[in-house]
Amino acid sequence: MKRTHTRIGVLTSGGDAPGMNACIRAVVRTAIYQNLEPYGIKRGYEGLIDDEIELMPTQSVGNIIHQGGTLLKTARSKRFMTAEGRQQAYENLKKHEITALIVIGGDGTFTGARLFCEEHPDIAVMGVPATIDNDIYGSDYTIGFDSAINTAMRAIDQIRDTADSHNRLFFVEVMGRASGMIALHSGIGGGASGILVPELKSDYEEVIALLDSGQKRKKYFSIVVVAEGEEQGGAFEVARKVTERVGDFYDIKVTVLGHVQRGGAPSCADRVLASRLGMAAVDGLLQGESAVMVGVQHDQLVYTALDLALRNGTGLNRSLLRLAQILAL
Repeated sequence: MKRTHTRIGVLTSGGDAPGMNACIRAVVRTAIYQNLEPYGIKRGYEGLIDDEIELMPTQSVGNIIHQGGTLLKTARSKRFMTAEGRQQAYENLKKHEITALIVIGGDGTFTGARLFCEEHPDIAVMGVPATIDNDIYGSDYTIGFDSAINTAMRAIDQIRDTADSHNRLFFVEVMGRASGMIALHSGIGGGASGILVPELKSDYEEVIALLDSGQKRKKYFSIVVVAEGEEQGGAFEVARKVTERVGDFYDIKVTVLGHVQRGGAPSCADRVLASRLGMAAVDGLLQGESAVMVGVQHDQLVYTALDLALRNGTGLNRSLLRLAQILAL
């Protein structure tokens, strides 16, 4: 059932992800194309509560598609997790006569959006998945993931040069507190000897066996990619435990990539994905959708209930895990 909207709001919330600007651009220009007035909300839900809401003409999103970060800024809002905070946000939307809201972010963003929908169903809400972790159910890929894994892979490639030159064992820590997606993809792409992720119990015997196997083939350097949420506490702890087992045989180094994975220009894949999802978010609202997230599955645009997107997660691709084990031999 179609709904009538004349003004829509858009915000970015939670951790930033490369491609957010491309999505904002698509939302604003699609809204204008559909004869709607787009309003930008600064600093996510915090700005919504504080009434940081401004009309966005088409020129406001010019020359941003290639930029990382988010033009609208972002924040994590404890106030929005209270009924009082959400009520104030609702009153601000009503004051500006905004009847539809597009929220760009990850699971924390969608948790707040779901609560807001339950309390204020007269405001239509559309989620757009943007998180470098790629851990939202309902979309094969989230905005920022491709850029993040390419950043991590380039770093691993550079570390490989120095590892080879000095015959060193590097443990490279990538982002992912609860998800091993970045570690798995960048590890395979970077030719890692081992990949440790939060979803699976770390097997140090297997890591040491792989290192020994490489040594027998006269491979005297190795790279092991570790997700920050790995059960032992990240790359430094893993390196310590491996050192206890192998002594001083390996010259062991640890590199933590950190927030470099969030920054930088988005990849072409992320720019296209963000543009598609931004356009589909506006179209979905006009078609009567609410309390849903727009995503891409098998290259088709789909809408998934926020409840479902939050409840299911994605899980690691088991075939990729097997591939990583085979290629590490």
